[in-house]
Amino acid sequence: MKKIISYFSVTFIFLLAAKALLACEICAANQPKGLENITHGPGPAGDFDYIISIIAIIIVLLSLFYSIKFLVKPKEDNPDHVKNIVLNQGLGL
Repeated sequence: MKKIISYFSVTFIFLLAAKALLACEICAANQPKGLENITHGPGPAGDFDYIISIIAIIIVLLSLFYSIKFLVKPKEDNPDHVKNIVLNQGLGL
C-alpha cells in the first residue's frame, strides 16, 4: 500500500512541476509561432539563435543514438578489453 501511495505522490509532484515549467500567458504571447508555451522569457532573437538550437538538438540526438547503440550491442570481443579484465579477474579490492 505504501508503494502505491508513494507512486501517486511522485506522479502528482511531477504533474505540478510540469505545469510550472510551461510558459505563462504573457510569455506565450511573446514567443514566435511554433515555440509558444515552451519556456518563459523572450524567444530566439534571430536566425543565429535558431542555428545554435538546431545544432544542439542534432548533437543531443546523435549522443542518444550512439549511447543506446553501444549499450545494446557493444561489440567488445577483444580479450584484453578492460571489461573482460574486470569480469574475469575482479576488481582486486
